[in-house]
Amino acid sequence: MQTLSDYDFELPEELIALRPVSPRPASKMLVANGDIVDAHVYDLPSWLQAGDLLVFNNTKVIPARLSGERFRETPHGSGFAHIEVNLIERTDSNTWVALAKPAKRLRVGDNISFGDLKANVQAKDGGEVTLVFDRNGQELDVAIEKIGAMPLPPYIATKRAADERDKDDYQTVFASRTGAVAAPTASLHFDAELLARLDTLGVNSTEVTLHVGAGTFLPVKVDNIDEHKMHSEWGEVSHEAAAAINQTIANGGRVIPVGTTALRLIETAATGIGEIAAWVGDTDIFIRPGYKFKVTNALMTNFHLPKSTLMMLVAALVGYDRIKQIYSHAIAEGYRFFSYGDSSLLFREPTKID
Repeated sequence: MQTLSDYDFELPEELIALRPVSPRPASKMLVANGDIVDAHVYDLPSWLQAGDLLVFNNTKVIPARLSGERFRETPHGSGFAHIEVNLIERTDSNTWVALAKPAKRLRVGDNISFGDLKANVQAKDGGEVTLVFDRNGQELDVAIEKIGAMPLPPYIATKRAADERDKDDYQTVFASRTGAVAAPTASLHFDAELLARLDTLGVNSTEVTLHVGAGTFLPVKVDNIDEHKMHSEWGEVSHEAAAAINQTIANGGRVIPVGTTALRLIETAATGIGEIAAWVGDTDIFIRPGYKFKVTNALMTNFHLPKSTLMMLVAALVGYDRIKQIYSHAIAEGYRFFSYGDSSLLFREPTKID
């Protein structure tokens, strides 16, 4: 039995990336395809071949961090308090569940002003609150887009505040379906020029949608990893995406999800070894050593947090001993870690390109 401590490692703090490199494909890329090779994302065409299929997650991150003032009438006059909220799940056209800080300053019935945007606290459970806004649908979306800040991961947010740069940096170039509160960070390395080079080579691509939730940052709290309960996220594999994956497999090409979110989704939608169908719904798939991959041949992904479910996923893909070797190499060579960090291209087993 593997335990949580098996996925721990020491990471020098200076290797946690607080900003991305520019241009995007200039990030380093560790390639594990038999040997471990140090490359850059702009070298990606050298490691792929015509007929391969990249699977991108086209979710779009909303600027879900809002700063406001709580207003409350008291027997002694008006009471104000500064409140920060992170939107985590939309439950109606005008309603969001959010994490509030400091939550102890809020109670049911309170009103919060986020500039011109107003919200009422409808429910509260610990640090989680349900907010009913004074706008609906697209009008609410526009207001949040205008006043919100990008919900940077905790390991960045504790070091610096989000700013205007993050509205571009923390969004993929092909983001189109609004709904995520965290970015599919492996895709942040792509720009239009790299996508054009891959297309010219004959590397195909398709898009799926998985709205990355705040649960992606939740720690594993049990020592026996088999007892961990995964968070749930909404996703969709269209008929077109499923057909592209099936055709690639039939033609002998390789299916390479870009990011663990795309991988988890297509493995959820898989109907058997080498087969996938259109799918929509909530997935809580937990991929760890022992999992039998159905449609994934390789994975492009960033470097992950110690003791995280994503470390377990990449260990399942390439092997536990192998992933320890890969991460030791990455740390020794000064690769930048986490959301704004460098990339890796991990093949399930050694393959050769003629």
